[in-house]
Amino acid sequence: MFSIHEAERMATCFSPTPPVTTASVLEAEAPPLGVVDIGSNSVRLVVYRGTGRTPLPLLNEKATCGLGRGLGASELLNPEGKGLALAAVSRYARLAEAMGVGTLDLVATAAIRDAWDGPAFVAEIEAATGHPVTVLSGEDEARMAALGVLCGLPDANGMVADLGGGSLELVMVHDGHFDQYTTMPLGVLRLSEASGNDRARACEIIDDHLLRLPWLSQCRGRSLYAVGGAWRTLARVCIEQIGYPLHVLDNFSLPYDEALRLFDLIARLPRKALEGIDGISRKRVPHLTIATVLLERLLQEARPDHLVFSVYGMREGRFFQTLPPEVQTQDPLISACEALARAAGRFPGQGRELFAWMAPLFLGESQRDSRLRLATCLIGDVFWSEHPDYRADQAFHRVLKMPFMGLSHTDRACLALAVRHRYTSDPGDDWVDRAEKLLDSATLSRVRTIGHALRLGYAVSGGAPGLISRTALTLQDGALTLHVPGHDPIYQPEVFAKRLERLARGLGVSPRTVTLA
Repeated sequence: MFSIHEAERMATCFSPTPPVTTASVLEAEAPPLGVVDIGSNSVRLVVYRGTGRTPLPLLNEKATCGLGRGLGASELLNPEGKGLALAAVSRYARLAEAMGVGTLDLVATAAIRDAWDGPAFVAEIEAATGHPVTVLSGEDEARMAALGVLCGLPDANGMVADLGGGSLELVMVHDGHFDQYTTMPLGVLRLSEASGNDRARACEIIDDHLLRLPWLSQCRGRSLYAVGGAWRTLARVCIEQIGYPLHVLDNFSLPYDEALRLFDLIARLPRKALEGIDGISRKRVPHLTIATVLLERLLQEARPDHLVFSVYGMREGRFFQTLPPEVQTQDPLISACEALARAAGRFPGQGRELFAWMAPLFLGESQRDSRLRLATCLIGDVFWSEHPDYRADQAFHRVLKMPFMGLSHTDRACLALAVRHRYTSDPGDDWVDRAEKLLDSATLSRVRTIGHALRLGYAVSGGAPGLISRTALTLQDGALTLHVPGHDPIYQPEVFAKRLERLARGLGVSPRTVTLA
């Protein structure tokens, strides 16, 4: 069994990296980190900002090269693909230099790992760019994909499945650890070529590999995390097919039965229908049916409770392993919200004060609900500079689509709606309706209460630190009571009376203000 900190050993799989200290991550603007992923189908450069818990890409560029096209038959890299890949990597190395990237990792996966002429091509890339190329083993590729998922979902529990052009990696994860893993030559390029894009033949090839893995049954009752561009495309198709209200790929989740029903439908859609879906790259369409069949068979053998699509994989795993252990263990959502408050809030410390102040309204809340309430309080004032007429909607849309990690789609809707209610009680647009459809009535009532409590808190204190903590909220005997100091002219009831009344009405109680001597 390997823990997250096994990443320290895995650091040797990449080019030498200067030691990263907590101070350099949290206090100074460390140089950006770049990863060039030389895959079987595409070559991609991602440059990450060098600070913070969240891997924020400064640049994400991809070139479809088809380096592994024909590899299964010839055991050689595709000649045209080699030229395209070399040109792409050369461009990326120069871009990284111009951007001041501190560390640039060139990482090769299945195609170069398996091809007879892989070592020669590695030497050619190194000569052209002046950077060493690390050829990942299947084991390291699987573990790095698992680290990427754990970067976004520290409590991930189940199996990570990372699909590339040349291979499929599977690895079990739980409690921040990963153990069983395997790599198989079932990438979309290889499987498409080996099966002739025939569904029945593809199933035979897939089953020949999957039936050798008795530990797949360990995924039952847990989740399967699908990683890779082909499966991200599949997620887009699923969202379109079911009219899903939120067009966010990360953590888009489907119950087991619903996923199988959709995949059976999608695998039989004509190519023209797939090409007509917004956001679907035409270069992905030829392999989409095979990618769908592969995930369908994997689900049937593993039988998870839910399928979860993750946008984080091997490249984010590399970013994650550069972080100090004390940063790795931070909650990704709370860390991101605190960073956003520091960058854009008027008085960042006010968020935690408000979180504690409104706690009497939420006695007995779960850890999950408490975490979301804290996140809301932390970013409840970061949109103060927006135009007042549009502030509520701007805040809602930005939070709904912001690249937060560690959020389910229902959590994301909760956060966005609560922040919107902090600014307004007016009805929203179609997107607000979509977000509300993800939540039940009790949850909707809760997020309204959080938002209205924030509105009241900012009316009482003006957002200035240290003032709200001199007051207290109590909820008992059918009344919501705000206790305020009577000798201080800051706390004038007429300033906040309407907002106290609104909050009380939502709770079904009477408002009351008590002035303390």
